[in-house]
Amino acid sequence: QVQLVESGGGLVQAGDSLKLSCTASGGTVRIYAMGWFRQTLGMEREFVAAISWNGASTRYANSVKDRFTISRDKDKDTLFLEMNSLKPEDTDVYYCAVDQQYARTTPVAAETQYANWGQGTQVTVSS
Repeated sequence: QVQLVESGGGLVQAGDSLKLSCTASGGTVRIYAMGWFRQTLGMEREFVAAISWNGASTRYANSVKDRFTISRDKDKDTLFLEMNSLKPEDTDVYYCAVDQQYARTTPVAAETQYANWGQGTQVTVSS
């Protein structure tokens, strides 16, 4: 059973940058698309970004497009989310997850398509 661990969150000021990492263990995620989601306590989980299994295709929520970049290091089974020009409204717990479909080439945004959720990493952006 693949387990995911997110890291890299923290407290920053508006306009700053952070880079989140998501490391897989207990199995490989190299042939699966992966995604980042975020959630505020009491709210539904929100799609942020996703990347195809080979890294050739990405998808972003409109709210983060042109500010966030998703990438992956397949050799290390690691997923990244580089976040620039952070805003207070980006404050959330960020989660990574694995697409349940094998070798999807077009990333999807639907939360129901993902599994193996990590425990999350808190990102707080002060104004």
